[in-house]
Amino acid sequence: MLSTRERWALALLALSAFINYIDRTTLSVGAVSIQRELGLTDYQLGKLLSAFFWTYAACQLCSLAGWLVDRFHVGWILAGGFLLWSAATAGTGLSRGFESLFALRLLLGVGESVAYPAYSHILAAFPENRRGLANGVIDFGSRSGPAFGTLAGGLLMAGFGWRIFFLSLGLGSMLWLVAWVFVMPGGRARPSAPASGEPGEGRAPTVLDILRQRSAWFTFLCLFGDYIWYFLITWLPAYLQRERHFPAPKMAVLGAVAFLAAAVACVFCGWLSDRWISAGATVTRVRKAFCGGGLALAVVILPVSIVQSDRAAMTLLILSCAAVGMWTSNVWAITQTLAGPRAAGKWCAIQNGLGNLSGVAAPWVTGWVLQRTGRFYAAFVVAALVALAGAAFTFFGIGAVKPVDFASRPKAGGRLSRSPQVG
Repeated sequence: MLSTRERWALALLALSAFINYIDRTTLSVGAVSIQRELGLTDYQLGKLLSAFFWTYAACQLCSLAGWLVDRFHVGWILAGGFLLWSAATAGTGLSRGFESLFALRLLLGVGESVAYPAYSHILAAFPENRRGLANGVIDFGSRSGPAFGTLAGGLLMAGFGWRIFFLSLGLGSMLWLVAWVFVMPGGRARPSAPASGEPGEGRAPTVLDILRQRSAWFTFLCLFGDYIWYFLITWLPAYLQRERHFPAPKMAVLGAVAFLAAAVACVFCGWLSDRWISAGATVTRVRKAFCGGGLALAVVILPVSIVQSDRAAMTLLILSCAAVGMWTSNVWAITQTLAGPRAAGKWCAIQNGLGNLSGVAAPWVTGWVLQRTGRFYAAFVVAALVALAGAAFTFFGIGAVKPVDFASRPKAGGRLSRSPQVG
């Protein structure tokens, strides 16, 4: 059982994820108004929507975020990142053109890059049969953030304008820091003797140790399945307004319902996965069933752009978002189990950096498709195909979901280490 302090810390982590995703997605909610006021092309708008992911991914791919989380006090690193991304959000409300908006979105990515490595560093110390729900609670925040941002942002921007909304959001969210200072967990990776299989007495696994693992590369590829989610949180509001011709208030409500479906599915599937493991099912079977199955089911998004009925389109969209929630409830639990507490920050950072290149691709590719075709159909096709590929990587690429033996080395011929496959 978790202590009272740990429960409060988990609640604040979920709240930080909630704010994190509001901050990164509200640009898409105000995209139509911002594009009109600043005279941006569809291609420029696509670049703005993807700019966040350039630095977000880069800070993790160069191991900066993972190194900071594993080397220093994780609570203060998360607090510093939170302060930086909140300031960037507030600054967005003062932007006067494409260049300043682009720079602030890059700064936002730097601040938010430490969030998920910090979450995984903290949750890797949780018991296996509590980890699904804990991840589900945090991902409830990340999935409900776009729901709230779409609803509140759409309604408030319509009444007060996008600049006031960004200023209020950025400055107001800094209150989170006050509460976090009092409940943050202790910080550095434990310097004690390594767990069984870890390399070197007292030495935590390095980035090279992680990159030698076959399972690591397939967790990276699996996370690229987030393309479908980034496509939705960056372009769904514009799709509903431009192609479904929903007025802003209707777009805000129905878009929020779709995102909320993902949030609810995160918590329910996280709880259900823990119950299944506690009942005796193997960790491998449970985690893969939810991750691979969720991405496979998300393919129901494919006909959304071609069905005539708005009701049918929204039903399919909500189902697809719920399937994404089913996937995310367990995707980080796989990494935390494989990496263990001593390598979770680095592994998660690399995985998040590579996987979130989908965040660069999704808005940019969609903007290019719109510029060339004037329609969203091809963008929906790409999102469905990437999700299906992610499901295949999960089922057939990741081996047994159990702590990695970092002491093993590639066999002759340079092949990557791999864990035995189990049911």
